[in-house]
Amino acid sequence: QLVESGGGVVQAGESLTLSCAAFKILLWRVDVGWYRQAPGKQRELVAQLTSENVVDYAESVKGRFTILRERDNAKNTVYLQMADLKPEDSGVYYCNTVPPVVVHGEDYWGQGTQVTVSS
Repeated sequence: QLVESGGGVVQAGESLTLSCAAFKILLWRVDVGWYRQAPGKQRELVAQLTSENVVDYAESVKGRFTILRERDNAKNTVYLQMADLKPEDSGVYYCNTVPPVVVHGEDYWGQGTQVTVSS
């Protein structure tokens, strides 16, 4: 199970930090990512952190977003720090493994957390 939180409504230029708590998935042992789904668009991977702590970002968020793991593995949490937010960053944000967890033959997704950036 994956539980995202921390979303909200902010103005352009502001910051938010999203959190993802996992149960039954050891986030420090897998490649993990934050995905975003904007209205009318497909879900896209915007930030990835491998089990070896290699990071990668979509071009649209490079320099503004940072993905990181909680240092205390017992908390089993991953964060997405988002700065200088833009209206185009709006959407529902999900965390998941990369590739996504599959349950009964389908990709499993948590409920996500909504981010709305107003101009």
